[in-house]
Amino acid sequence: MTTRSLLRLLVLSLGIALLIAGLFFDGGGAAPNPQTMPTPDRLAEPTLPPAPTQADYGAQVYWLSCLPCHGDRGQGLTDEFRAAYPPEEQYCWERGCHGENPYESGFTLPKFIPAVIAPQALAKFSDAAQLQAYIRAAMPFWKPGSLSEEEAWRVTAYLLRQNGLWDGSGELNASNAAGVRIQRQTPTPPPTPQQPQVQERSGALSWGLSAAALVVLGLGLLLVFLKKRQNKATI
Repeated sequence: MTTRSLLRLLVLSLGIALLIAGLFFDGGGAAPNPQTMPTPDRLAEPTLPPAPTQADYGAQVYWLSCLPCHGDRGQGLTDEFRAAYPPEEQYCWERGCHGENPYESGFTLPKFIPAVIAPQALAKFSDAAQLQAYIRAAMPFWKPGSLSEEEAWRVTAYLLRQNGLWDGSGELNASNAAGVRIQRQTPTPPPTPQQPQVQERSGALSWGLSAAALVVLGLGLLLVFLKKRQNKATI
């Protein structure tokens, strides 16, 4: 075997080794295509879980009496939330029913409606009892005092849970609400950017590299053997 043939064999062996390694290490590969999920209707009535809590029932009270003004996520009457409604309903205070001079059965809607689920959103209330009393007396805006005592407790439990101030278990009522304090929350610092996680493929990668190394080693030994035979033949 000539030197040129040996070089060709060496190049071929390296190509095979790289091919084997590439089968097991492709740099992460393309991300799998996620399943197409239907877009949920953000204005739809929330469904109850199999064992609903007081806060779960409160989500339905919120949907019926609070969502139209305070938003589907408690964000307030933002431009983004208004865009979820049909165009003719996006600027209620400019219409006859909710403008400066509303119809007989209408009411003037404020142009600014605050968030109720956000940092500091409930900071003006000291505890759950004070929050419930305010909701019971002043909400909803268009018909204050129309919520029943139970409905006011339910929506109070819901708001506290969504703000991380109540775990949602048990029953919130007049006997324990004063003990559920609404602390003034300190702003949370922005999270430190994390390095993207590398998909774990250590087992397959190790196997592929080992196989490639064995191929290179085997072909290297074969080249040494053939070289020795060639040298003996020329003596």
